[in-house]
Amino acid sequence: MPRWLLLWLLCTVAAAQAAGQSVEPSVFRALNAAQRAQQQGDYAAARRALDAAKATPDSLEQALLWRSRGYLAWAEGQNGKAIELLGKALASGKLDAETQASEQINLARLNLLEHRYAQVVSLLASQQAAASEEVLQLLVQAYQGLGQPAKALPLAERYVQANPRAVDSWLQFLVAVNADLKRYAAAERWQRRLLARQPNRAQGWRQLAALQQLSGRQDQALATLRAAHSKGLRFNEGQLDNLVLLAGAADQPWQGAKLLTGLLEQGLLARTAAREERLALLWWQARERAAAARIYRELAQRSGSAKHWLNLAQLELEQARWQAGLDALAKAERAGAERRQVRAWRRWAESELRVEREKHLASAG
Repeated sequence: MPRWLLLWLLCTVAAAQAAGQSVEPSVFRALNAAQRAQQQGDYAAARRALDAAKATPDSLEQALLWRSRGYLAWAEGQNGKAIELLGKALASGKLDAETQASEQINLARLNLLEHRYAQVVSLLASQQAAASEEVLQLLVQAYQGLGQPAKALPLAERYVQANPRAVDSWLQFLVAVNADLKRYAAAERWQRRLLARQPNRAQGWRQLAALQQLSGRQDQALATLRAAHSKGLRFNEGQLDNLVLLAGAADQPWQGAKLLTGLLEQGLLARTAAREERLALLWWQARERAAAARIYRELAQRSGSAKHWLNLAQLELEQARWQAGLDALAKAERAGAERRQVRAWRRWAESELRVEREKHLASAG
């Protein structure tokens, strides 16, 4: 049985007495006997003690018995029954204000365990104005469970602002949710707070660069990686490659191409054929066809690959560079490209080239 749950249980009658509420002696004895039995792990004896007690309907004693039976059910793993019984105790209106507030938190805990997120929010709504760390944590988790992270953000921010030494998990939550909501400037601000705590943690620098990349500030992302490198921190190639892939996944090919170009030029990534091909593809996706064509031309000349020549041909034709496209198609065909595909591209290019020449002759005449 969790220690905190046992402590709550041991305060069952004490709370009522502190509030000046008198408890009928037979019920008082039953509650104490149940507490002792439950403390010793004898749940059957605790249940017998509670079942033997009789309470007047709509009384404090009835509310206290519901409460104790709820905690017993919780200790036995019967969360649904515990929610029902503790809910009855709260709804009775017989508990004093302090106990009522405490029981709302415990009932919210139970509902959270059962993924009943709306009930958690409903139970704790009245405590939001002066919420403790525990209440804020429960509400943040509940709003996440409801798929409403935007409602969790101000609560988490309020806690961190009031507690500058809040554990890292609060800051990490603020980074993650702001990033999910595409609030990259806010996410970066919290990430910098994390980085100030752990300046020699390479992952923190990499995450900062990723946020800058997502916000379209690829030059700043590259500067962040260089700053980390100058501090003696190292990233493996897979981690840097993933930063580039992140741009593609976020439909930001131009930013990805700029970052990859910088990583290659700065020597943070080794220049390989695979990375040059990825760079060409990113430029192509960004509709920077001249830059993509330049890379594919160099790749094709080195590799002699039919695929590279075909890609170059398509890029040239997309720029209406018909003769350059035809030249690349001829080299692709000699390199073993599928002839049917080459013929289809060639027919189109030759047709467009004829139209262009006829227009030129007509204007010259």
